[in-house]
Amino acid sequence: MSKNKPFKRAAQAPYLPSSPSKFILYCLSTFRGWVALMLILETGQAASSILVPYAIKAIMDGAAQLSGTDLSISVLDSLRYPLLLLAGLNVAEIIFSRASGAVLIIMGPRLRQRTSKSLYAYLQYHSPRYFSQHFSGALAHRISETAVSVNHTVWSILCDFWPILITFSVSTVLLFNVNQGLGFLVAGWVFTYTCFSYWLATHCQPYARDYAAMRSQVNGKIVDAVTNILNAKLFARLQFERAHLNQFLDNEVSAARRTFWYMERVRWFQFIAAAILKVGTVYYALTLWDSGMISVGDFTMSIGLALLIINDARNLSRRFLEFFEYIGNVANGVITIVQPHEIIDEPNAKALAVSSGRIEFINVCFGYEPNRLVFDNLNIIIEPMQRVGLVGFSGSGKSTFVSLLLRNYEPQIGQILIDNTDIQTVTQDSLHEQVGLIPQEPSLFHRSLKDNIGYGNLEATDEDILSVAKLAHADDFIQTMSSGYDSLVGERGVKLSGGQRQRIAIARVILKNAPILILDEATSSLDSVTERIIQENLDAAMGRNTVIAIAHRLSTIAHLDRILVFDQGRIVEDGTHDALIAKKGTYFRLWSMQAGGFLPEENIQ
Repeated sequence: MSKNKPFKRAAQAPYLPSSPSKFILYCLSTFRGWVALMLILETGQAASSILVPYAIKAIMDGAAQLSGTDLSISVLDSLRYPLLLLAGLNVAEIIFSRASGAVLIIMGPRLRQRTSKSLYAYLQYHSPRYFSQHFSGALAHRISETAVSVNHTVWSILCDFWPILITFSVSTVLLFNVNQGLGFLVAGWVFTYTCFSYWLATHCQPYARDYAAMRSQVNGKIVDAVTNILNAKLFARLQFERAHLNQFLDNEVSAARRTFWYMERVRWFQFIAAAILKVGTVYYALTLWDSGMISVGDFTMSIGLALLIINDARNLSRRFLEFFEYIGNVANGVITIVQPHEIIDEPNAKALAVSSGRIEFINVCFGYEPNRLVFDNLNIIIEPMQRVGLVGFSGSGKSTFVSLLLRNYEPQIGQILIDNTDIQTVTQDSLHEQVGLIPQEPSLFHRSLKDNIGYGNLEATDEDILSVAKLAHADDFIQTMSSGYDSLVGERGVKLSGGQRQRIAIARVILKNAPILILDEATSSLDSVTERIIQENLDAAMGRNTVIAIAHRLSTIAHLDRILVFDQGRIVEDGTHDALIAKKGTYFRLWSMQAGGFLPEENIQ
């Protein structure tokens, strides 16, 4: 995005940063106290663990001093303080680690909840164009994956890298106190190992990314094949589908092998580096002990510290790789979701109040791409409570007209007024509250029938829902279902037929009772008898509403007050059915061309 172009955000959306690191800090902003407590507890745990060899050194040195002294003195009495130190360090490690675990339990789910809530709230304010360019399942997965990755990123820093830093730091200090040579040996090894592990992890990223992409692709192919299993059976293509899937499975195997072989080289480095530290520390400590420069306790502590460092460092490359993977997931989520909002409310936008329902397009110019206009200087007025049909071939501009009225898109030039109020100056929520839409392919929530109908008015009673269901001719089939109005409809209403879904959508919009009603082939999935009954009920229920109806079956709009005929983004005819038939123009030709009551998809010359 250009630096000079402002980043548009809806005022109601959370102010999410577009940088992965800043986004993680944003998610953590309400957990500062918990993060600080985690750092303290993890510091205590790591320090307690790494100081255990120091306590053993004190015990070993104390035991060595006892040799040749008065044996009447109890060994346990003589080593009381080193033993208490050892016990105290172990108790402290347990307390700090379990306290850290408790903080993790308290903070973890809340952090994930905050991340998911923020991303979903931001996502809600994207335009229909954005959702048409992204799969809904992919967006849902992206939110979940980002929330999990934010948690894992934070835990990697707090529970992996920070304790390792404490371990390395305390170990180096202890060894420097024993002998500078030992301190430099371990410090040099730690620095070299950390840098090389980081380098290896960054170079492993492409392999891991390719493997993850192949896994996602294979999952997508499996979902696609399972979704279309009936097609495969009908066309006798089961073997073909297996062969098709095997191609992608082979690619996944190849990507996996590349990743795992690289990881195997990383493990070779880890084991060789660990062996060098163990052998080098033991050999150098032995030479220092043999020359009397360190005590037996110092020798024991040096070996113990080396083993603890190796234990913590062995998986550092893997931890780096996982950390980069988590950061990558967060980055993908942020890049996908935290984009500028295309359509936002003005800072001082007011609620739209519809008194009569007059609609006016003034000099509207619009194109989905600026250089390819659908409407060029469109002007039209729909009077209050007028019932208007929109007809024309596919692509003539009917759906675009409705989309602009719903403010799913905004014109490049011109104004759209409802009751003399520009819809770009009002809030989108208030606009949508005043407009009811029955789409050609209604989508239902995976909730009960009652919930789906009641979505039109959240304060509606059961009696209200039953009433509109009867008007939409839906009550009959609902009563035959096992749980009646409490029956679940399945994902997107898959358990219902197309006609049943349309009737539920009609009932929902009748319950909404908005002053402006848009019908987009609202009864196309219904039989002619049911359609006529519902049409009569709609006419009665929406008697004082402004109605706009898109239809390919011209008989469904012939009774309307007015018909607008669209052709290539222009309104070429405007009048009643009888007037347009008498005119013998474009509408007459459309009426004559329709087969089985429907218009063809395109003009046939």
